Amino acid sequence: MQTYIAKQFLPISLQEAWDFFKSPHNLSLITPPHMQFKIVSGANKPMYAGQIIKYKLSPFKGWTTTWVTEITSVENLKQFVDCQLVGPYHTWHHVHMFKEVPGGVEMEDIVSYKVPLGGLGQFLLGKFIDKQVEGVFAYRKEVLEAKKWLTNKN
Repeated sequence: MQTYIAKQFLPISLQEAWDFFKSPHNLSLITPPHMQFKIVSGANKPMYAGQIIKYKLSPFKGWTTTWVTEITSVENLKQFVDCQLVGPYHTWHHVHMFKEVPGGVEMEDIVSYKVPLGGLGQFLLGKFIDKQVEGVFAYRKEVLEAKKWLTNKN
């Protein structure tokens, strides 16, 4: 099992951060365009525990896959957790945490994931997938720091 941790400061209120991240539609705004991320179903309401969301995405050129996640828990203004039910990983568990700090909000993401195909998958795909995960969070950080999301809120 791999663990990736990302922290980011946003100079906005906790409520503004929460309002942005509780909308599943906003995920497409902070996902790299080359991944061709599209929500298929389940995003018609703000996030709630038990919500099932289905996506299509292309983790790399020439391969499109379906990803189905469940929002397993939500603590208003504090954190939420999504877990993969169907998708490109063997296991995906993502905790999104929000904490009010002087001048804004600290967001922390803890992602635990396991590549498919066991040891063979780790040997063949491990470094590539680790770079993909890092790249997604680097893109998200760049977009959020540029405040591009402020004009696209749902």
